[in-house]
Amino acid sequence: MQEQTSYSQELKTGRLYVVPTPIGNLEDITLRALNVLKSVDVIAAEDTRQTLKLLRHFEIAKPVISYHEHNKKTSGPKLIQMMKEGQTIAIVTDAGMPGISDPGVDLIADCINEAIPVIPLPGPNAAITALVASGLSTDHFFFWGFLPRRDKEKVQILEELKDYPHTLIFYEAPHRLKDTVMTMKKVLGNRKMTLARELTKRYETFLRGDLESLAAHLQKEEVRGECCLIVEGGSLEKEGDLWWEGLDPKAHVEFYIKEKQLSMKDAIKQAAKDRGVPKRDIYNLIHQS
Repeated sequence: MQEQTSYSQELKTGRLYVVPTPIGNLEDITLRALNVLKSVDVIAAEDTRQTLKLLRHFEIAKPVISYHEHNKKTSGPKLIQMMKEGQTIAIVTDAGMPGISDPGVDLIADCINEAIPVIPLPGPNAAITALVASGLSTDHFFFWGFLPRRDKEKVQILEELKDYPHTLIFYEAPHRLKDTVMTMKKVLGNRKMTLARELTKRYETFLRGDLESLAAHLQKEEVRGECCLIVEGGSLEKEGDLWWEGLDPKAHVEFYIKEKQLSMKDAIKQAAKDRGVPKRDIYNLIHQS
């Protein structure tokens, strides 16, 4: 077991700060993030051009080293060596939280393997921002990120997720959005969803409805900007499989209220249907407990 004491004065190495940057609106950067960027020795960036724009805006002058998917095998060891020698490094991505659908996850893992402290800062993240405004269940959710580009692999992943009962979160590029939504509708069936685009920016837009209505919309309208797709989870009910068998009536009803966003009345009705008992039996059991 490895224990990290992030702010110990006895550390013999540098530190890696994981610093989230705004996903659009520059005012979303935190004071702590600015202070860390000003204090570290080096900033490791996915795209140095994007990061330099941010640093210039906030009048921060620090050395910036490129670290991305295509050079991480050469850049990563150099950064690790610098931290072993006592330097502090902040890793940033183009937008949002480093390590989420981002090669920063590899540098973080390398630091942990070398017992170099990894200190994460809280901050902007597109997936959670889109989720909380989607209107879909937030009690439990599954973040996938970007689906594969090839149709065969995309279908395979969606087939695996089809029966997952909780909210699904995907990222998608605008030029692949139409095909992805059509594939989702085909594999997952028509279910509730929200498309969020240009989050925190001037043209921030939410399209709330279902996969069928979104597919129809995309046939007529071109969507621009990076997108988040928040999709309703699948049904747990399968033929011959009593998924609710381990739940008492109250938990059974609460599942439908929280996960499927049914009213109390409809949740009781559905739970009674599942169990093959009168609605009043479920109602009485809930209100007696």
